Amino acid sequence: MNIKNLKDIPPWQWPTDAGQMLLDVLQDDQAPGSDRLLVAELAGDFTVINDELADALLSILFNPREPDGLRGQAAISLGPALEYAYVDGFEDPDDVPITEPMFRKIQGTLHKLYMDAQTPKEVRRPVLEASARAPEKWHKNAVAVAYRSEDEDWKLTAVFCMQFIRGFDKQILEFLKSQNPDIHYHAVCAAGNWEIDAAWPHIAALVTSEETEKELLLAAIEAAAFIRPHKASEILSPLLDSDDEDIVDAVYEVLAMAGEFDEDEEDDDEEPKTFH
Repeated sequence: MNIKNLKDIPPWQWPTDAGQMLLDVLQDDQAPGSDRLLVAELAGDFTVINDELADALLSILFNPREPDGLRGQAAISLGPALEYAYVDGFEDPDDVPITEPMFRKIQGTLHKLYMDAQTPKEVRRPVLEASARAPEKWHKNAVAVAYRSEDEDWKLTAVFCMQFIRGFDKQILEFLKSQNPDIHYHAVCAAGNWEIDAAWPHIAALVTSEETEKELLLAAIEAAAFIRPHKASEILSPLLDSDDEDIVDAVYEVLAMAGEFDEDEEDDDEEPKTFH
């Protein structure tokens, strides 16, 4: 199978040797740059990521001779496995795609790269974003520094990380006013994740407005259910009549989570979800 075909196939339908295919391309520095960039993206999927792939991604990330874009993507692809391992805590190691020693190795490598002032911005930003998904003590100061930057890119990194790092409610509320759509989107996600009640009027306005773009609306739907689960049904229920299946599914899922529906009534044919 051509490696590019994997992008058009749901990960749970990938062939059993997909992980090895990805590993071979990652380790081949003579492979086309576009192929390696694609493979670096796919390698982070929960269906294939393991210690070998994680180590290959780390090798690329730590190699200054590799293109900055490829190194940045390698960092981003390590994020989901880091987050899953952090949340699970290795209570059942068989459920975690990487081992605890690899988890610690990734954390250490990302920290070292971030602290190195010679690391290019195009690598350092995704390093901070990926590592923040498994928070350590150093992250709070790093995120605060990114927040104070005059650079809009670093502000975007800051608000992304605030989804995972506690103690930035005031800054998240400030970012909700941003005219930058990416910053605004991640501020909505962060407000929902930390259940920031002061964000409710803004989130509710996004849910009820017909002008809200779909991706932002989906984030606002989830945030509403986290911030005021018992109030959310009042503004979310009308969206069950939407012609957009993704919106209907999102509303049903969050209302079920809030106890408005019986989760056993969900469609048994629902496709499996991957961690991202």
